[in-house]
Amino acid sequence: MEQQSKLKRGLSARHIRFIALGSAIGTGLFYGSASAIQMAGPSVLLAYLIGGVVAYIIMRALGEMSVNNPQASSFSRYALDYLGPLAGYITGWTYCFEMLIVAIADVTAFGIYMSVWFPDVPHWVWVLSVVMIIGAINLMNVKVFGELEFWLSFFKVATIVVMIIAGVGIIVWGIGNGGESTGIHNLWSNGGFFSHGVMGMIISLQMVMFAYGGVEIIGITAGEAQDPRKSIPRAINSVPWRILVFYVGTLFVIMSIYPWNQVGTNGSPFVLTFQHMGITAAAGILNFVVITASLSAINSDVFGVGRMLHGMAEQGQAPRIFTRLSRHGIPWVTVVVMTMALLVAVYLNYIMPEKVFLVIASLATFATVWVWIMILCSQIAFRRKLSREETKALAFPLRGGAVTSAVGVVFLIFIIGLIGYFPDTRISLYVGVLWIVMLLLSYAIYQRRKKLETATC
Repeated sequence: MEQQSKLKRGLSARHIRFIALGSAIGTGLFYGSASAIQMAGPSVLLAYLIGGVVAYIIMRALGEMSVNNPQASSFSRYALDYLGPLAGYITGWTYCFEMLIVAIADVTAFGIYMSVWFPDVPHWVWVLSVVMIIGAINLMNVKVFGELEFWLSFFKVATIVVMIIAGVGIIVWGIGNGGESTGIHNLWSNGGFFSHGVMGMIISLQMVMFAYGGVEIIGITAGEAQDPRKSIPRAINSVPWRILVFYVGTLFVIMSIYPWNQVGTNGSPFVLTFQHMGITAAAGILNFVVITASLSAINSDVFGVGRMLHGMAEQGQAPRIFTRLSRHGIPWVTVVVMTMALLVAVYLNYIMPEKVFLVIASLATFATVWVWIMILCSQIAFRRKLSREETKALAFPLRGGAVTSAVGVVFLIFIIGLIGYFPDTRISLYVGVLWIVMLLLSYAIYQRRKKLETATC
């Protein structure tokens, strides 16, 4: 059942593209967008545009390094190679921390969506069920995982496209609204486009960046891509603008046909929008869509953590047991550990079902932003090691090079400052800083033990 071998290359460009879409288009759009709308009003559209540009910079920086060295199993390896062992250690473990938190948010949202149909069933029952199902899926062959993720992501992407088209029909021709077109006056008639001022838009950037969290998973798929030098660039070039169109397009439709100040977090804004329009059947269908979207996102989360831990174990920065692979080339130990860790979500949904999501989302934002900063810093250090000829020879360069990455780093540091500035999210900054301190201490202990073992030998 178990072999000490390398990960198997079973992911095509199509799989990688939709794995990234599945990870990024999920809870952040279908559930978290409601909180962002409340913070900024219609100007949240501008926030998503800004966030999309930064997400693209991060993906291109990661793509530059991935195509240059596709043998690296994860972006923690780039941090290790270009910034040093400590940076690789912190990056890898923080990414695992991030994805665990995001997965907890995703399974929490799954419980909320299921409660729309089964209001009398406790959230934790659904959370426990989905954790067990996703754990089983991730123990299968990576090609099976990629194919399942493709169809889960394709289904929700297709539905989003249909929703945008239907929304335009409601806005322009009043289809489904008694022939009375809604227009787009809701974007400025309820307090203006900047309903909470420019500061409201700036505040919403926290939730917006949480929504884009997951795009970095492309840097982990390189180790199992069939042809990484071709598939990675294709995926990176296509994913960002699709995510941007889906986020901005859907929220534009929602806030045009439904007053932004009536979009709450008590359910998906997608479902609430169509319920308001009296299309009850569509509301049920959309609830099914957001459920599949949650499954897709959780699936990607578990995949990402499993591959990261496997790569770190190979680098000697995680327990060696994580290098163990099944006969299908799956790091099964990491999948089992991630599944057990997700049981925390079951407990959280049992003790505070109504507050889990917002607390988790702000905490995940810190971890996500920290990982992105390390990716951009790795790219800057990578470029500094290249000669002018080597830079020109890069197969998939980030336009602007280190300067572009530096701009991204400044923006992300600003996001961390926002998290600490506002009382509602400040606790997540404290927890994030505590996490980094714990990693520094554990690394010092790890290094000391390593020196003692070397001296003994």
